[in-house]
Amino acid sequence: MVAPEKIHSAFAARFGSGGRFYCAPGRVNLIGEHTDYNLGFVLPGAIDKAITLEIRPNNSNAYRVYSLDYDDEVRFAAGEAKLPQAWANYVLGVVMEFHSRCFGVPGFDAVFAGDVPLGGGLSSSAALESAFAFAINDLFNYGLGKLELAQIGQSAEHKYAGVRCGIMDQFASLHGEQGKLIQLDCRSLEHEMIPFAPADWRVVLIDTHVKHSLASSEYNQRREQCEAGVKALQKRHTHVKSLRDADLPMLEESRREMGETVFSRCRYVVEENIRLLRGVGLLKAGDFTAFGKEMFASHAGLRHLYAVSCDELDHLVDTAAQLPGTAGARMMGGGFGGCTINLVSEAARETVIARCSESFEKKFGHKPLVYDVVISDGARRLS
Repeated sequence: MVAPEKIHSAFAARFGSGGRFYCAPGRVNLIGEHTDYNLGFVLPGAIDKAITLEIRPNNSNAYRVYSLDYDDEVRFAAGEAKLPQAWANYVLGVVMEFHSRCFGVPGFDAVFAGDVPLGGGLSSSAALESAFAFAINDLFNYGLGKLELAQIGQSAEHKYAGVRCGIMDQFASLHGEQGKLIQLDCRSLEHEMIPFAPADWRVVLIDTHVKHSLASSEYNQRREQCEAGVKALQKRHTHVKSLRDADLPMLEESRREMGETVFSRCRYVVEENIRLLRGVGLLKAGDFTAFGKEMFASHAGLRHLYAVSCDELDHLVDTAAQLPGTAGARMMGGGFGGCTINLVSEAARETVIARCSESFEKKFGHKPLVYDVVISDGARRLS
């Protein structure tokens, strides 16, 4: 987490005396990718990398926000159209979602910075949305619960960033607890905290440091393909509202109407929900080796059925799979770049990182980035 002192120095220089400090973390997702917007199950956890901000009312109708990371300031008013800076639209979106719920957010000044790696699939955007949503709610005593704050962030992403994301990222950023994963039912929004503090295993992210241009357009296309699959299923099974309601025999019945591409997308989602529920049982039993096999199977589905992986991600997973001490590995996030998430033994950690990095650099000409992450608390006010 970025030191609050660094943020306060910038705040004081721009806006004078100080305000309150808040933070909201990025997240990892152990298994259950692209299932959230299909109303399935996910298994995220908040991490020890976050967006931190200082904020104070300014007794006006204007919002002034400075990004320390981008060295860029925006000023906007309620009802303003989208801003030219991509990062600023997440803040604008959160403010406007409060307004749409009849909370007339007074003007404020804010400075923020973060150590959530950008483009790595750790959801820095959700961390930014959650930090501002939590801060505004607390600062102005609106009394909204964490679920509604997550929905505010999700709506901001839909309307102001143009990404039709599910609710997993914002939910995890707000609800996270140290040493616990969140088994979230994205249909009912019920959740269970799953203990995850293995003494002999580490969660290591290896970042390809690439983001292919397909990512945003293909993400929305996958969602459309899943929706097309649901429409095909509804011709025989009127109770189906999402792929959560489908099983593999039902998919086979509608395979011809779907076509092979849509069928593959739907098959992946149905199988991924099965993997996740099986995997949670393995975690509760303390069988991390068997859980890792579910991670490998998840990547195979994302690679071959959902088609959102890329050469860089596949190479890292294939390399890790050959190394002793790797329980599991898979791509994480929307796809087409970003990170792999690896569950490795403490004893093998350095060797796995070194071998994966060497092999990756030899093939692609640059070293990947490596992040150790710890499952940590969600959005909060800092003392």
